[in-house]
Order: sequence, then structure tokens, then C-alpha cells
Amino acid sequence: MGKFTFNLPDIGEGIAEAEIVTWHVKVGDRIEEDGKIADVMTDKATVEMESPVTGTVIAVGGEEGDMIAIGSPLVVIAVEGDAAEDAAPAAAVAERIEVETPDAGDVERAAAAAPAPASPLTEAAPARAEPVEAQATSPAHHAKVLASPAVRARAAELGIDLAQIKPAEGGRLRHADLDAFLAYNGAWRAAGAKRADETVKVIGMRRRIAENMAASKRNIPHFSYVEECDVTALEDLRGQLNAAHGERPKLTMLPLLIAAICRTLPDFPMLNARYDDEAGVVTRHGAVHLGMATQTDAGLMVPVIRDAQDRNLWQLASEIRRLADAARSGGAKSEELSGSTITITSLGPLGGVATTPVINRPEVAIIGPNRIVERPMFVPDGMGGERIAKRKLMNISISCDHRVVDGWDAASFIQAVKRLIETPVLLLAD
Repeated sequence: MGKFTFNLPDIGEGIAEAEIVTWHVKVGDRIEEDGKIADVMTDKATVEMESPVTGTVIAVGGEEGDMIAIGSPLVVIAVEGDAAEDAAPAAAVAERIEVETPDAGDVERAAAAAPAPASPLTEAAPARAEPVEAQATSPAHHAKVLASPAVRARAAELGIDLAQIKPAEGGRLRHADLDAFLAYNGAWRAAGAKRADETVKVIGMRRRIAENMAASKRNIPHFSYVEECDVTALEDLRGQLNAAHGERPKLTMLPLLIAAICRTLPDFPMLNARYDDEAGVVTRHGAVHLGMATQTDAGLMVPVIRDAQDRNLWQLASEIRRLADAARSGGAKSEELSGSTITITSLGPLGGVATTPVINRPEVAIIGPNRIVERPMFVPDGMGGERIAKRKLMNISISCDHRVVDGWDAASFIQAVKRLIETPVLLLAD
């Protein structure tokens, strides 16, 4: 009988520490070789740690949310026979620091989830929460509902039948869909029902978002500008293109907006830029590496469309879908989540009249299209007069870093984008 200590491996160049985001085991659990130990998060990505040995967990290296240095013990596993010796080749990713015959009661106590013998590690950790199924009036309904365990658990806690909710996009229910249901169907809750207080530890992706947003607002003097655009013709063009090219990826509004942004940015290089605060240097980029704010179950992520200016509408549509799916499934690579030069953020069908988005530092601008609404407007009647017609209108917001971008530049940029989307044939012209 021996002990195998799995140390946190070097998981990326220049990375000194990582955050324990999720434990897949606890003290007393038996783990198989290649079984999941924990998910750890760096500045670049979330990495899944796997066990190189089979045995029983007798100590863990911290709680969810703790930071752990590269090379520090992550977990100690009691192994049988010569397993500790056999695991020696795994020293590149884990170091066996001790092989001894422990007390006979060590493994028994660990198996019973009782404290193991003295160890430099934390010998107890919160058990990983098992997925909780939402209670539905008909079990058959839930078999047809696509939702993550986190969404199901939240719905179950709130007493919401997921079958009552229509997903906003993709056929998969997300937290945003629950939020919309709560906002517009508050009467669903039984009279007098009260939700209990809860304490939620800010860890993982939510911690990263909190830190980045706080740094952005603390260091960047934001200003926002909003303009109303008539997108009636643009929506008509989108419908015609989808009808004529049904075999291609379906076009949403987003690829058309991105195309207009990319057409306009060469005349406004101060917006497609990154500001190095410490060096006092602004880098104006020639290529448009466009960040696409994407809501996931883990929080807001920003995958990057590389060289967006070189892609046609259908290539943009395909890349938007691919990156969004990768981000939401947790499969986005670290290089797909960094290096953006300007960001677009949209709440999709939830929309809003206007937004004041927070800049994705170190970029200097972020663009936010809002919800499309139909309203009567005065339009030319073709005979020198005007008539009233129903039009589709959308506000476009932009937030800028006032250290780099002047208000005149931001307003001029949005006006130029407006001219393109109100005369969308220009988007298809060479």
C-alpha cells in the first residue's frame, strides 16, 4: 500500500497558478486511472485534470475557488501494491513524493469519508453537487427539453417546469431563458411562496468576469453613443438571401452587422485598437479580429472571429455558429478566446432599447446592437412628399475609451455604419 501525490502540472507557458473550479472527487472516493479529478482555470482556459493511477482519495489540495501554484499537490491517492512505483513515468505531470505503508485504517477511514492521517493538503472538500432534475408535471416533457444540469437545477429550485419555457435560440434552454420567463411570468409562483436566501461563492468564470469588468470600469473612462437605424431594407435583404441560398448557413442579423463594421473600420483605425496602459502605447490593428460576446452557462465568454474583414456573409455565419457552440460546450481553445481588437455584444431576441456595454479591455471600443422594433415613421412617398409607413428600427450602441477615442470619432463611425445598413446593397458591392 502506498501514497501517490498528484501535483498540479505545468499547463501553459507563463502560467504560475490556477484556480480550482470544480472537484470531481472528494476524500473517500475511489478513482480509476484516467478518471476526472478536478477542473482548474487559468487566465487562458479551463483544463481538466485526470488521475494517472487507480486508488482512493485521501487528501485534496483545497476548496473550489482556491488558487493553487503550479507544482503544488492537488490530490493524494492511496494506491495498492506497486501502483505507486508503476506510476513513476507520469512524473512529467505528477510527482510521487512519498511511498510508504500507511496505517491500516487510513484507506478504511478515507473510504468512509473520514479525515485521513496528517497531510499538508486539505483532507476534506465539499462534495460535488449532482445534477438535479427540474420537477415537471410530465416526465415525458423533460425527455424532450435540452438544458444543462445547472439550468435544470436552477429550474428545480424555482419550481419551474422547463416544458413551459420556449428557448430563445438553438432549441436549448439557457439561464437567459429562465430569466426571461421569470421577468414576464412572475405570476407563475404560488401566492406567498418565498425563495430562501443563498450564498454563492464567486469562483471560476464568474470570478474572471468580475475581475475583468471591474478593471475595465476602474481604468477606462467610458462614454457611450446610441443611434437609431432603419433596418427594414436590411431585413428584407436578409430574407431574400436566405431564400435564394437555402443550402448555405442561415443568415441572422449579426453577419450583416459585422460586414458593415468591417467595411467601415478602415476609415476609423482608432476604434480597431488596443491600449497598453503600462507602456502608454496604442496599437491600431489592420486586421479585424472581432470578439463576439457569448452567453454560456458558465458566464460571458468572448470567442474571436479572426480576420473578419476577409470573410463573406456565409463564412461569417458559419464561424459565428462554430465559435458560439464551442464556447457554450466548453470546447473553445485558448487561442479562440484571446486577441480580439474590437468586440460586438448583443442580447439577441431579449434585446433592449439601448445598452451601454462595458469595454473588453485592453480594446478601446465595443458595439452593441439592440432589439429590432416596428414603429410608424414618415418616409418619402416618391412624389416629393411623405407618407406614414411601418418600419423596422434598431438602436446601435457603442462604448469607447475616451483616452483614445473622441466623441466625434465614435459618432462618425456609427453614422457611417448606419449608411451601410440602411442601404444594404452597398454591403454586397465590391
